[in-house]
Formats: sequence, structure tokens, C-alpha cells
Amino acid sequence: MTEVLDLHGQDSDEGSEEVVLTPAELIERLEQAWMNEKFAPELLESKSEIVECVVEQLEHMEENLRRAKKGDLKVSIHRMEMERIRYVLSSYLRCRLMKIEKFFPHILEKEKTRPAGEPSSLSPEEFVFAKEYMDHTETHFKNVALKHMPPNLQKVDLMRAVPKPDLDSYVFLRVKERQENILVEPEADEQRDYVIDLEEGSQHLIRYKTIAPLVASGAVQLI
Repeated sequence: MTEVLDLHGQDSDEGSEEVVLTPAELIERLEQAWMNEKFAPELLESKSEIVECVVEQLEHMEENLRRAKKGDLKVSIHRMEMERIRYVLSSYLRCRLMKIEKFFPHILEKEKTRPAGEPSSLSPEEFVFAKEYMDHTETHFKNVALKHMPPNLQKVDLMRAVPKPDLDSYVFLRVKERQENILVEPEADEQRDYVIDLEEGSQHLIRYKTIAPLVASGAVQLI
């Protein structure tokens, strides 16, 4: 595959920038997003443009295969690759939906208070899903239990009832770009904060919230 694809990324100074990717680079971006989403305890930034480009690329590959000669070994190989890409894509989307269902009030509150210009953690479709899920959950609680309770107990605080993502959990990561002076919080009160350097190519087990900004920037890859 030799096509190039346009992907619009966010640029903090100029608003947006156009990134040109080959199909192989696009799939690599998808796999990186999938791995990060799979191992991060919180819902990460939405990669909806990557998803859309991958879907378009799969449709393009399907059209090419229809025109290919039947019985060609390359057709079977390409179909296997397409199934692999579809699996990664569907697994990535399922993982995000599971997190939305698990942490929906906190995700919606974060979206509500998100500063202008900061990337959203929800795609437009995911935002609609999260809102509907929250509405249905509240309705279910009211119909099944709350309406049978005394008036002073007929409200539920979903922010307190639903657990938050555990940002103190530990994750494995591989460093893609060297990082200096990473502040690490102590595990015990009697210990002090300390600073570490992350060398390119090195692997670490570390508390997620320490390196969450590096995951967002792409400087490290969760594994």
C-alpha cells in the first residue's frame, strides 16, 4: 500500500495541523492508541480521526480485493491483515465503551469542566452514549428503588456512588522519547518525592498518574 492519508491533529499554538500518514503509519497509530487505552485506568483522549481513517482504509482495501484475481495468494494474506485490523479497531472501541459505562459520571463531569482548547476524551458519538447511559441509569434507580424510599432519600449522588478511575494503579510502559526530571511521589508518608530520568527504549513499572501526561503526549507507550 502506497497511499498517503491526511490526519488533522491538534496544535496548541495554531489550532490544528495536517499530518500525512501512510497506511502502515496509520495502523501503527491505531495499535498504539489501542494498547494505551487497554492498559490506562482512565478514559484517554478520543482518537476519532484515526478511527475514521482506518474505516476508510478498510473500505478501500475491500474494494481493491474485489478487483483482484480469484485464487491469488496475496488476496488471502490481505484478508487476514484486514481481519486483524478490524479486531484491533473493535477491541479499541469496546474498551472505551466499557470505561464509559464504568466511570460515566466522572467522565461527563470532566468533559463539562474541560478548558477550551483541551482535547476531549469523548467523541461526539461517545458523548451521546454517555449522556443516554447516565439518563437511563438515573431512571432505572428511580423506578426500581428510589420512588419507594422516603422523600429525603429519593436522590442519589452518582459522583459518589460510582467509583473513580484508579490513577494510583501501576502500569508497564516503554519509553519512546527520553524524559528528564520526572517527579515521582513516595509510596509512604515518611518518604520524600524523588526525580528520575526515563531513557529511550527502557521499560518501567510506575504509578499511572506520574506518567499520564507522557502517555497523552506520546512520549511513552503502555505495554
